[in-house]
Amino acid sequence: MATDLRKKIAIIGAAETDTVGAIPDITQLGLHGQAARNAIRDAGIDKSQIDGLACAGESVVSVADYLDIQPRYIDGTSVGGSSFMIHVAHAVLALEAGYCNYVLITHGESGRSRVGRGGFGSQSATIPGQFEAPYGTFGPPNTFTVPIVAHMKKYGTTEEQIASVAVATRAWAAKNPRAMFRDPITVEDVLASRMIAWPIHLLECCLVTDGGGALILTTADRARDFKKPPVYILGTGEGAENMMISSMHDFTESLAFKNAATRAFEQARIDRSDVDHLMLYDAFAHTPMYGLEALGFVKPGESGPFFAAGKSAPGGELPINTNGGGLSYTHTGMYGMFALQESVRQLRGEAAAQLDDVKVSIAHGPAGFFAASGTVIMTNQAP
Repeated sequence: MATDLRKKIAIIGAAETDTVGAIPDITQLGLHGQAARNAIRDAGIDKSQIDGLACAGESVVSVADYLDIQPRYIDGTSVGGSSFMIHVAHAVLALEAGYCNYVLITHGESGRSRVGRGGFGSQSATIPGQFEAPYGTFGPPNTFTVPIVAHMKKYGTTEEQIASVAVATRAWAAKNPRAMFRDPITVEDVLASRMIAWPIHLLECCLVTDGGGALILTTADRARDFKKPPVYILGTGEGAENMMISSMHDFTESLAFKNAATRAFEQARIDRSDVDHLMLYDAFAHTPMYGLEALGFVKPGESGPFFAAGKSAPGGELPINTNGGGLSYTHTGMYGMFALQESVRQLRGEAAAQLDDVKVSIAHGPAGFFAASGTVIMTNQAP
């Protein structure tokens, strides 16, 4: 039987960069540093105690050197936006095995200003570059959106239902002073915005911003000694499926999503009814729909009606993306860190749009174009 890892590891520090949005005067590496500094201050830990480091988007060695940390555990897993969920999963194992005592996970990305960030480079020799790009798919908008068309055909999902995701997310953003877009929108507003790649309109596409965040994890025993209430890890999961969007086994579901979610729930040993709050990575309006179905909160094809009924919005039965999400809060390119941050805030009682009596939260998301995935289930209930 697998080792019981529930509540063995806790998050003791969580913070974002001072601002998110447009930060043209700080390099990408500097954003990692600022996020790390803020998380260290949040935890009340001394930097010298950190002996584990994980990051994506920058070399883990570069970040260690920049921070003047000499870790004995490093993780440079970089598969895309949910890399940080996977870092948490790996940190749980490293801490439980005694490889290290305190793991710092950093994210910093100059997605908008592109300061100190490398270029895209040639894609012609990659697998998608050879087998998809010649047929017209290039970049997120007209690649990530391919599967939702099949979902519409199979389940009758409508453009109005997809637009409802953006409307609900904006309603949460209106409660968050740090959100980039806060003005209320309607389904009609979304459908009237510029078409980007049918059926996805401008208001259904994520933001492009600068920013970052960081987490600090340690064992549950050590976590009791710090100033903030610990957020315990109940379960984690990771998965991978396809290099190309066209090689998904089924456009209407993500195997990477399902595998990550299944493992996380198996570890956590909880029911869906135990979950109070969800952070579903919204690179586009349809990605939370796929997440909701993969996590088992609705049956396949039922996510459209769920969002259209306002069940994820303020006052709904299952709050989702309460910081405003990648659609309205911020999206640096790899959004997973911000989903984790909001889960921690809700469980600590520190969120801008704080919910009542949150005990269990999930942060889940894709990496690449449904290529990989990570899921983290967290709780504030002590062992």
